[in-house]
Amino acid sequence: MTVALTWRGPVANRELNALHAEGFGHPEFDDDREGQLAGHSLGWVVAREGDELVGFVNVAWDGGVHAFLLDTVVAVSHRGRGLGRDLVQAAVEGATESGCEWLHVDWDRDLDRFYLDVCGFTPTSAGLHALR
Repeated sequence: MTVALTWRGPVANRELNALHAEGFGHPEFDDDREGQLAGHSLGWVVAREGDELVGFVNVAWDGGVHAFLLDTVVAVSHRGRGLGRDLVQAAVEGATESGCEWLHVDWDRDLDRFYLDVCGFTPTSAGLHALR
């Protein structure tokens, strides 16, 4: 079966919470992800194989020219097939078509190869201030 990617595709809280928990290795929460997307996102990319959610990436933005990748996640069953790269590429296209000039992402060191070599991001100096 083919995986279909959709910019601003429909996604339910239940399935997105389950994918997020699997992908990031934490318990499943009952977050209102649909509300978060509607209130804070420029767009998002949904990857489905049939009716099953197998990948997702969120594109938040500042209301201007800066967009930010968040929560890039691929189901364990679909990793190693290039789906993560395809999700990011679809997010790049969606942000570009929406008029953004910059797409930011931060990642853990173990994802350097993915974001730098596979997805073509450029490393930058950035800062982070822990709030808790």
